[in-house]
Amino acid sequence: MNTFGKLFRVSIFGESHGTSVGVLVDGCPAGLPLAVEEFLPDLERRRSGKRGTTARKEDDRPSILSGVFNGKTTGAAIAIVFENGDADSTAYDELRKTPRPGQADLVAFHKYGGFNDYRGGGIFSGRLTVCLVAAGIIAKKIIRPVFVEATLVEAGGSVEVQHAIEAAMARKDSLGGTVECRARHIPVGLGEPLFDSAESLFSHIVFSIPGIKGIEFGAGFAGTKMAGSEFNDEILSVNGLTLTNNAGGINGGITNGNELVFRAAVRPTASIPKSQMTVDTETGNRCELSIGGRHDVCFALRVPVIIEAATAIVIADMMLMEQRIPRTIKGEGEWI
Repeated sequence: MNTFGKLFRVSIFGESHGTSVGVLVDGCPAGLPLAVEEFLPDLERRRSGKRGTTARKEDDRPSILSGVFNGKTTGAAIAIVFENGDADSTAYDELRKTPRPGQADLVAFHKYGGFNDYRGGGIFSGRLTVCLVAAGIIAKKIIRPVFVEATLVEAGGSVEVQHAIEAAMARKDSLGGTVECRARHIPVGLGEPLFDSAESLFSHIVFSIPGIKGIEFGAGFAGTKMAGSEFNDEILSVNGLTLTNNAGGINGGITNGNELVFRAAVRPTASIPKSQMTVDTETGNRCELSIGGRHDVCFALRVPVIIEAATAIVIADMMLMEQRIPRTIKGEGEWI
């Protein structure tokens, strides 16, 4: 439910407009250098502030409560908390009985019998992705020299991202986008056949990010238009290097030593000021809804660093399962 991973386990808690959100990271090897300052660059990439992102601005400075002593991880669970200092719930009082189209408001109302925290989307909010990024920062350190990088390659169907965002803002509407993720230097042999395939694990955690509606690896859906002779990646060496990478770095659910490549589809932000129709959960009558508050025009702008974190978490867990990382880290030269 709120926990992902087998050996490198990540548990997230909190709600968008609660007092705080946080993450518990268990399974991190002891002896890993870790300081608050190392979290700040990736957390800054996720923060709002760019044109087209929400006006809500949280400090997002992590408080490390446990698992780190004298600048090194201890092997105990690492607890990290982020205070919610800029939450404004006034706009959500009116939305309590009028669920927003495209949001989880209505399904949460039914699933939790109306006891869910509806402010800012509660546990369904993109606010909780700050926790995923924090866990990913730890994972990125563990998996070195594996390097993960994600980029927003288009928004609203256009590679002219900022132009598309400005047009959407003028229409009082929102946009989605496509984020491409690549990871280099992944060892051969990570992942399992069937239910714990590498694709399954990456997909599992990526779909935990709010707004993700699709994922494809390598050539993806374009591969359905190829012949087998075109799609097959010609093997160049016993180490797994191939001439092409239509498989996206995975064969049979197991990493093949080539670059991991996948793309994720981010839906348009559901909360928009343009009038929409919904229902009143108390009367059952249809009614018009115009959403106030502070929301991203294009949440996809903030997704690349979140997907990087999610990818690093999976790689760390798979590497630990394959015993590619020692339980105790004695020096940076001995991490892998």
